Amino acid sequence: MPNIQVTLPDGSGRTVAQGATVLEVAEQISPGLARAALVAKLDGALVDLATELTADADLQLLTDRDPEALEVYRHSSAHLLAAATLELYPETRLGIGPPTEQGFFYDMYREQPFTPDDLLKIEERMQQIVKRDLKNERVYIPREEALAAYREQGEFMKCELIEEKTDDPQVSVYKTGEAFSDFCRGPHIPSMGRIKAFKLLSIAGAYWKGDEKRERLQRIYGTSFFNGKDLKEHLRRLEEAKKRDHRKLGKQLDLFSIQEAAGPGLIFWHPKGGTVRRIMEDWLRDQLVSRGYGLVTTPHVARRHLWETSGHAQFYADDMFKPMELDDSLYQLKPMNCPFHILIYKDKLRSYRDLPVRLAELGTVYRYERSGVMHGLMRVRGFTQDDAHIFCAPEQVKSEVIGCVDFALEVLRVFGFDKFEVELSTWDGGASGKYAGTPEEWKLAEDGLFDTLQERGIEAKVMTDEAAFYGPKIDIKLVDAIGRSWQLSTVQFDFNLPRRFGLEYIGEDGKAHLPMMVHRALWGSVERFFGVLIEHYAGAFPLWLAPVQVKALPITDAQNDYARGVVEWLEAAGVRAELDARSEKIGFKIREAQLAKVPYMLVVGPREAESGQVAVRHRSAGDLGAESADDFLARIRQPIADREPRA
Repeated sequence: MPNIQVTLPDGSGRTVAQGATVLEVAEQISPGLARAALVAKLDGALVDLATELTADADLQLLTDRDPEALEVYRHSSAHLLAAATLELYPETRLGIGPPTEQGFFYDMYREQPFTPDDLLKIEERMQQIVKRDLKNERVYIPREEALAAYREQGEFMKCELIEEKTDDPQVSVYKTGEAFSDFCRGPHIPSMGRIKAFKLLSIAGAYWKGDEKRERLQRIYGTSFFNGKDLKEHLRRLEEAKKRDHRKLGKQLDLFSIQEAAGPGLIFWHPKGGTVRRIMEDWLRDQLVSRGYGLVTTPHVARRHLWETSGHAQFYADDMFKPMELDDSLYQLKPMNCPFHILIYKDKLRSYRDLPVRLAELGTVYRYERSGVMHGLMRVRGFTQDDAHIFCAPEQVKSEVIGCVDFALEVLRVFGFDKFEVELSTWDGGASGKYAGTPEEWKLAEDGLFDTLQERGIEAKVMTDEAAFYGPKIDIKLVDAIGRSWQLSTVQFDFNLPRRFGLEYIGEDGKAHLPMMVHRALWGSVERFFGVLIEHYAGAFPLWLAPVQVKALPITDAQNDYARGVVEWLEAAGVRAELDARSEKIGFKIREAQLAKVPYMLVVGPREAESGQVAVRHRSAGDLGAESADDFLARIRQPIADREPRA
C-alpha cells in the first residue's frame, strides 16, 4: 500500500501508510497524545479519530485544551443522553441533539411528560453507560435500509431528517454500543468513557422543526465539561444567573410585565421601568444629535409592496406578521426600519455635498416569534430598535465605520461594561455566488472594517463566510458581570437595498452614483438591552439610572413632615426621591428599600429632624453616618452627573 504525507500544525511531517487512521498517526507521534486526543481536524474539517487517511493532508489532533473538541464532546454527550433515555423509556422517539455554546440538548417525542425524577434516573443511567465505556462507531448504511429500519422503530423524525438532509445512497449512522444508533454526520469522541463531567439541567417544550402545527416535543437540556471543576463553576454561574433573571427581578422591582390579556411577547413598561427607559433614551438622543444624526420617526405599517421591493416579503416572510387587507392595498406591520429610512433618503435628490446622511430612530418593530422561543425581554414580538442608517460616498466609509465603533464603545463604557468581544464577519471571496455586491464593494467595506479595528487596537475574531448576503459586519458582544456574552452592537454594510430602491447621489462629476449604506445598532433593541442591564446589575442599577435614587424613611409619624420636606427639596434639585410614610417599624422600611434596590436611604428620627440632618444608609455599604441634606446632595450630585457605573 502506498505511503502518504501528513503535515502537522508545527510544519513537521509524518509518512504513513495509506489507509492508516488518525488515531494510528497519533500513536506514532506519542502514546500520550493518542490517549488525550478526542477528535481531529483533517484539512480543516473535524473528523473522528477512526477516520482513514487516503491522501496527503494537514492534520491537527484536538485534546481537552481545544474549544472545538469541547463542541464535539458535548455533541457526544447529547448522544449519551439519548442512549440513556431509550434504555429507560424505549417508547421515546428522537429528534435532534446538537451541542450548544453552554452544553447540549435533545428534542424527544414521548406522550408522557418527563419529570424532574426522570431526569435524575436518566442522569444515573448516563453515568452507568460512561462506566461501560461504550464505543462510538461510525457506520454507513444504505439509505433505503436506514429509512426502513427507522420506520419500523417509529422514528418518524429520523426518517424526515434522512429524506431532507441527504440524497446519498449511503447514510452516516453512529452506533454507541450494540443497542443505540443515531443518524448523524458527526464527528464524535471515541467512546462514552471519555465523558468525565456532565449534568442534566431542565426540561422545556419545543415543536418539531419549530413549527407550532407539528408535534410537540420535550427538550432535555444538559451541560458537560472536561472536568468536574469546570462543571462546578458553570453550575455556580447558572445559580447566579437565576438570581439575576430579569423576569423575576422585573416583577420584584415593578419594572415591566407581559399581560396575558394582551398576548405573549408584548411588553408593558411600568412607571419605574419607564423611568429607566426614559433616562436611557434621553442619553442616546443627546448623543445622536451631537454625532450628527438626524432623528426621524416612521410609521408602524406600510403597504406590502414596500416589503416586496426590499425583499423582506420573500426572504423574511416567516418572521413577519400576516398582512392586513385595508381599503387600497395589503398592509404589513414593519419588521425593520430600513425601508422607511431609505424612503426618507430618497424623498429628494441628494448631492455629494449632502453626504453622509445619518438617520436614526427609536422605532418599534414587530416580528412573529414562535411561542417556544419567546423569553421575557430578550425575545419578544414587539420591540424598539435603536436603529440608524448611514448613506455615504465610498471615500467616507472608513470615517463612518470609525464613528460607529467609537459610539458602540462609548455605550459600553457609559452603561458599565468593561469587557467585550468582537467578531468580523466576511464573505467567501465570491466563490459561492450567494453574496450581493461586487468584489470592489466587498473589498472597500471589509477594508473599512479591518482598518477601523486595527486603528482602535481592537482584536476581532474573523468569521469567514459568515457575513450576511448583503454585506460584511462587525458584531460587538458585551460581557456581563458573570461572564456571559450578549450580542448587541452591530455595524453592517448593505449592498442590496440601495440597488433594490435605486438610490442615488450626484457626484462631483455631475453623474448619478450609488451610495454605500451602513446599518448601525448599539443596543440592538431597548427591551433586550434593558433585560441585559437588569441581569448585569442584578437589578441594582447605578445611581444615575436607578428609578428611585433616594428613599426617605421616617422612624415615626412625627418625622413625616420633615422627611417630606427633604424629599421635595431633593426633587427640586433633580433627584428622584420618594417618601415611605407608612406606619411601619424602621427595620421593615429599610428591608423593603433594600429589596427595591434603592441606592440611598435617608433614615430620619427625632435627632435628625431636630438637627436638620439625615442618617445616610447605602444599599451595599450600609450606614454612612449623619450629615446635612446639603452634604448628602453634594455626595450624590457628581456621581449622577458623571454617570458612574456603580452607585
